[in-house]
Amino acid sequence: MENCLFCKIIAGEIPSTKVYEDDKILAFRDIAPMAPTHILVIPKEHIGGVDEITPENSTVVSYIFEKIAEIARAEGLSDGYRVVSNIGENGGQTVRHLHFHILGGKKLRNEMA
Repeated sequence: MENCLFCKIIAGEIPSTKVYEDDKILAFRDIAPMAPTHILVIPKEHIGGVDEITPENSTVVSYIFEKIAEIARAEGLSDGYRVVSNIGENGGQTVRHLHFHILGGKKLRNEMA
């Protein structure tokens, strides 16, 4: 996607603090962290959000969750962490590219917004 912020990060047009990268996904630190550890994990293939996951592109989602566990271990999140994905404008999605937030490093509140 031409105007997608995350596609530009993947292409190297916008800098990021990479935590993990391979041929399928990229993980980088959020620029406005909501927890001591706040990492975004995105597929390199442009998928707009959870609502655009299909049988044709769903394998990357399971792959992302395998890598989320590895990234969390590497970050020392042994006491737990949260994985969040916002969907659509009313769900708080500010970048229309599928992404998962890894939040940890402190005790997170159990309330929902």
